[in-house]
Amino acid sequence: MGDAAKRVERRSRRSIFQAYLASARRMGGKTLAVIDGDGRKLTYEEITRAAFALSGPLARRTAPKEVVGILLPTGAGILISMLALQARGRIPAMLNFTAGARNLKAAAKAARISRIVTAKKFIEMGNLEKLVEELSTAVDIVYLEDVREEIKPIDKALAIAGPLLPSILAANPDPDDTGVILFTSGTEGDPKGVVLSHANILANIEQVAQHVKIEPTDIFFNPLPAFHCYGLTAGTLWPVIVGYPVVLHPSPLQTKIIPKRIFETSSTVLFATDTFLQQYMRASDEGGMSSLRIAVCGAERVKDETRQMAERRFSFEVLEGYGVTEASPVLAANQPGDIRAGTVGKMLPAVDVRLEPVEGLEGAGRLFVRGPNIMKGYISPDEPGVLKPLADGWHDTGDIVSIDEGGYVAIRGRVKRFAKIGGEMVSLAVVENCASAVWPDNMHGAAIMPDARKGEQIILITDKKDADRGLLIAWARSHGVPEIAVPRTVITVDSVPVLGTGKMDYVGVARLAEEGMAALAAKAAAAPEPEPTKKEMRDAQKRQREEEKRAAKEARRALREGEMGDASAAPEDDADFKKAAE
Repeated sequence: MGDAAKRVERRSRRSIFQAYLASARRMGGKTLAVIDGDGRKLTYEEITRAAFALSGPLARRTAPKEVVGILLPTGAGILISMLALQARGRIPAMLNFTAGARNLKAAAKAARISRIVTAKKFIEMGNLEKLVEELSTAVDIVYLEDVREEIKPIDKALAIAGPLLPSILAANPDPDDTGVILFTSGTEGDPKGVVLSHANILANIEQVAQHVKIEPTDIFFNPLPAFHCYGLTAGTLWPVIVGYPVVLHPSPLQTKIIPKRIFETSSTVLFATDTFLQQYMRASDEGGMSSLRIAVCGAERVKDETRQMAERRFSFEVLEGYGVTEASPVLAANQPGDIRAGTVGKMLPAVDVRLEPVEGLEGAGRLFVRGPNIMKGYISPDEPGVLKPLADGWHDTGDIVSIDEGGYVAIRGRVKRFAKIGGEMVSLAVVENCASAVWPDNMHGAAIMPDARKGEQIILITDKKDADRGLLIAWARSHGVPEIAVPRTVITVDSVPVLGTGKMDYVGVARLAEEGMAALAAKAAAAPEPEPTKKEMRDAQKRQREEEKRAAKEARRALREGEMGDASAAPEDDADFKKAAE
């Protein structure tokens, strides 16, 4: 084990709350920790006291080691609620409020959640009353406004004494105990519960801190949802635990407001996805995002156009990270000053890698990973609360990657997102990248559908009006992309579906592809048979005459060679021959 791996191991052997308290002591209670969505500035001391005070009434409503759902936007409220639950040995489960009642009920069943913490103000502002009404049939809804009213003098005393005697007054679970439960994004099916230990989360924070150089004056800006592991670990816990102020914003969709907040707070490190970052830059005034030093993007590929715009207009670098929820989540990332085109940089310290061959693909393999940041296992609604651990600690990411001699990782696509066309494997990511190159201002998603002749075919869903497939063919030919990677059919829609995390909703894309193809088939079936043109009629008559001549010639040859019976029965002269042929 190298020095970096040993350091990761050593610094992850504690609970998340204890790690936070250690950071608060090191930084000092008066140090700025969080700037909330409303501009309110919170110090470490204020966050710590709020967490201890809130932990009392929450503990009285729950049992030790109980899994409690949190349904809140990114902000100080979700951080304090999470720390408050962990301070008393409860397990927070971060719930995706954009997932719909069905998925949230499934998540609650999988993790055995009987209570969900939220806020009345959030529910009202988000118009989520119907969602809460549906959820309340399966779980108890606990509002933070009511919990605050239940704070007793003993809780206030704990808020003062807790930071002074954390080893006595705060829970101190084993680092390998469950620290938080998240749920996969559901881009390709029903979400699964991902069980992450305290050590998993803290190991990933240490891995990222070692991998990406941060300046002492950096200020983080995080608009990504904390129900997504990237927004939770990298965007919220990393700065707070390492000791950097972080600006938390409740929604990544506020594209006009976010550039202004970045400017107002002089933020230097932004967390985003490629799609969101492009939107922020387009909405920003000239120089509005020039305080940024780097933007760290995950969840989707970073386009060359995005990096060029960031450098040209605002002079900051765009780093691309790669990860999965099961890895807490970061596995690899570019480093400032070391961006290799087409790669996501190198693997983080202490991550073991194994590539398994995939039929039809050369120079790449299916990625398996193992390390201190890899989850404890899955839980599912089929067997509520039952942890399904990994075999020998290895997690199958389901991604196809290549790793060059320098250790730089290139993501080729997901196993499920490769089409097999005429025996060749084609990545849907390549299809989408080609479409993005031709129409960079639009969104595109590719889906696989059956094909009677070649096994499978690729359908492109795009919000580009009047999208011309011929432009894709021309671009592919001029850039050396095999024409097999050009979609068979292009279907235009009003909007390409996106999940609340910023990732493309591939289940929704596939559904649109099916509906679009069905509509095209119905339209073709309902269309009247067109009347043949004069030219088509002349061509048909010509083909008929040529066919008759060919048949007569073949018959003559057969009669002469005796292929049509006894040669003695053959006609004697041409007249008889023509008669026989007729």
